[in-house]
Amino acid sequence: MLDMHTELQPLVGQFAPSFVMDASGGQHVTLEQYRGRWLVLLFYPRDFTFICPTELLAFSEAQPEFRALNAEVLAVSTDSAFVHDAWVATPPEQGGVGPLTFPLAADVTHAVSRSYGVYDARQGLSLRAIFIVDPEGRVQYQVVHNLNVGRNVDEVLRVLAGMQTGGLCPVNWRPGQPLLPG
Repeated sequence: MLDMHTELQPLVGQFAPSFVMDASGGQHVTLEQYRGRWLVLLFYPRDFTFICPTELLAFSEAQPEFRALNAEVLAVSTDSAFVHDAWVATPPEQGGVGPLTFPLAADVTHAVSRSYGVYDARQGLSLRAIFIVDPEGRVQYQVVHNLNVGRNVDEVLRVLAGMQTGGLCPVNWRPGQPLLPG
């Protein structure tokens, strides 16, 4: 639940806040690395929560569909890259998430979560949020979720494909269907 300790800022239409973070697998990720492609940026509270493994695995399994839309996925939490690596190395049946097709970035200073307006100071973690950043670096979509609500991968893919058409899409629109008159 959102409270007075969280400062939500509308970022849609603005350039996405820049970032540099360590990530799983010894990687370093920056916003600039994603320039020229769409970026689906997932914030989640911490590793080892009940919802996150299912959600992250669903996004990982849909990676070919995201890539077909010229999009990459990056997940961010306030856990360390060391913890992310341990979580990825641990099979799901043992409480881990197992291998993923995208990096898990470590926002241990909370600077990135704060710059995107999704840091809950009272709890000391990121809220569940999703941002879609266009190839030029502007935020085109922003949603912050309650901690117990999951994100539907199919809906994110539908929204991303709809944004790329440049038109208005009805709620049940799918790629290849006609758009609403503007």
